Amino acid sequence: MKPRPCGCKGCRTCLICETLYGAENLKLSLQLDKEKGYVYCPFCNKAWPGWDIDIYKQHPDHVGEAINYAGILIVPEFITELEESKLIQGIDEMPWDISQSGRRKQNFGPKTNFKKKKIVSGTFEGFPEFTKYLQDRFQTIDLLKDYQVIEQCSLEYDPSKGASIDPHIDDCWIWGERVVTVNCLSDSVLTLTIYKGDTKKYNLYCADEYYPIVTNEGRIDLDFHNKDKTMLEASKPSKEIDAIIRIPLIRSLTVMYGEARYHWEHCILREDITSRRVCLAYREFTPPYLGNGIHQAIGNEIIQRAKQFWNHKVKYKKEYDEKVINFY
Repeated sequence: MKPRPCGCKGCRTCLICETLYGAENLKLSLQLDKEKGYVYCPFCNKAWPGWDIDIYKQHPDHVGEAINYAGILIVPEFITELEESKLIQGIDEMPWDISQSGRRKQNFGPKTNFKKKKIVSGTFEGFPEFTKYLQDRFQTIDLLKDYQVIEQCSLEYDPSKGASIDPHIDDCWIWGERVVTVNCLSDSVLTLTIYKGDTKKYNLYCADEYYPIVTNEGRIDLDFHNKDKTMLEASKPSKEIDAIIRIPLIRSLTVMYGEARYHWEHCILREDITSRRVCLAYREFTPPYLGNGIHQAIGNEIIQRAKQFWNHKVKYKKEYDEKVINFY
């Protein structure tokens, strides 16, 4: 299926293709019962009844009965306003690629085929140097000790294009347990709904082939051997929660792992993009691609490339020079 000129294809649509290319009828319709909404509070790590994301700001004077929701860590103010400004400046000095559902992206990582479960280094040469301090800072977070980034993706959400992302679980064959996001420019919401579908989708069944990195106590355990339960079993909720979880995406670092990572789909609703949002999403390998794993050879090759950082003004000199000329 060929993408439309805006980058969308199939049921994934944006305001441009809905208006100009007749894609309105193709749009995926989400039926979300807002009465089941719970907003996650980054300060007490509980989810409280409601839909409006500002509910977390009531802390510690929350109203209603909270539920415990496992698998989310939010580190508010992970970067300063000045750091954010310089980060966005560097990102915008590099070329953007169009993506689906009104988004734009910049992807730095190996070439992957999720259907065939194949991965090659391809043209991957590491990451922009001006983003290195973010990866270095990950090591100050207990949950991210020994986190080795192997993909970094910048994503732009523009309300004028009706940007969003449909409910999904990040692929489980290649991307590891901890999914990290650094949110910039504007507040938004990550909306999570329980997944009850086939484990073949998202290669979710692959999580039955390895063991958890994060323990139930939130500690890191890199000993993948002699464990009782696989990743999929260990992260399964003790009881099903009949709720829609709303995660505030403020100027923060967010880590999704365990139950939230493997048993809930996450999405960004169009209604929750009110001004330009840019985030940096990070991925790590699954255990089979790490030390002593059956695919450690290609894993080691990609990890070595992922330790490289380069000057974006040199790599994209033509694009950078054009932006400078246009500025003046």
